[in-house]
Amino acid sequence: MKAPLKLLLCHHGSSGARAAETLAHEVAVPGTTTLVHCLVVPELWAGMQGDDWLNNASTRDAFGNYVEGMLESDARRELAAVESGCRERGLAYESVMRFGNPAETVLAVAAEVGADLVVIGAPRKKGEQGLNSRMELEKLVRGLGCPLLIAAHP
Repeated sequence: MKAPLKLLLCHHGSSGARAAETLAHEVAVPGTTTLVHCLVVPELWAGMQGDDWLNNASTRDAFGNYVEGMLESDARRELAAVESGCRERGLAYESVMRFGNPAETVLAVAAEVGADLVVIGAPRKKGEQGLNSRMELEKLVRGLGCPLLIAAHP
């Protein structure tokens, strides 16, 4: 396999995403590969209002702002960590942060950036901690115009 010029790494901080990052670093070539870090905030967060226990509009708004702030803080931390790893390895780095359906978003970003390879982590094992937003692998495989590399579960 020739070295990818544009490698799209889907990374959101899980152990599977970290395994994907390690694999992406193995196939990337410093000075040749640009690693494009795609962080997708799943659309399931859109309805996170706390309506079931918050009883007035101002409290719901304050809670919504808190959740948005936490999501943004987590995302910025992940972006900075991946960028740092790329810089250490001499890889060019770009980032894309989007909100939406993970598979549809990755397909759109891969097309936009002209990805030569997409690297993702394996689905979480049953019972493993963390948000399970489920990447629709069949949709992703059928829609990509480039190879997909799935990192083995750590």
